[in-house]
Amino acid sequence: MVHDLGKENSIVNHFVSELRDESIQANSMRFRRNLERLGEIFAYEISKKIDFSKREVTTPLGAIEVPVVENWPVLATILRAGLPFHQGILNFFDQSPSAFISAFRKHHKDGRFTIQVEYVSSPDIEGKVLVVADPMLATGSSLVLACKELFQFGTPSEIHIATVIASAQGIEYVRKHLPHRKMHIWAAAIDEELTAQAYIVPGLGDAGDLAFGHKE
Repeated sequence: MVHDLGKENSIVNHFVSELRDESIQANSMRFRRNLERLGEIFAYEISKKIDFSKREVTTPLGAIEVPVVENWPVLATILRAGLPFHQGILNFFDQSPSAFISAFRKHHKDGRFTIQVEYVSSPDIEGKVLVVADPMLATGSSLVLACKELFQFGTPSEIHIATVIASAQGIEYVRKHLPHRKMHIWAAAIDEELTAQAYIVPGLGDAGDLAFGHKE
């Protein structure tokens, strides 16, 4: 199931417009904060799909049963661009454990690139709800590879893929190569074009560089 949060007018669209705007992108702190704020919105939306149970809470004036999170999801992100987005989700799912994957594009002289995974740290995800945060879903290959690496730590009961900007091609790739029976893809915007170099157009550029500075 694909959830396009940008289809309706909301503050989501405003934050995405600032992420895309090259005149605003010069402020890396604002770029990171917008990713974090979107992460908080995504966490709120995803929370509607997870299990809650009733718990009695005592107030100064009495007691009342309220729904509370039954099992906190495991949150995962791909370094380094995913860190601010992950932090926003963690702000709301503040009792969740976290997983981290170091993956990058290794470019070859013929113009091709392959995805390399260098490091994975994860808690047990067997039977857990897994939320994977990656700001840009371009080809989808790095996200699929990251998820398969995480499956070494168990089979999740449900997967939520959270991305700020996705390409239509990337979404289809993920749906084809991660055929989990209960998978949700959440996006703030879906762009149709993907260049030969696998960059989303109009996209926003390199989210990692914009958040943390250019790398060598």
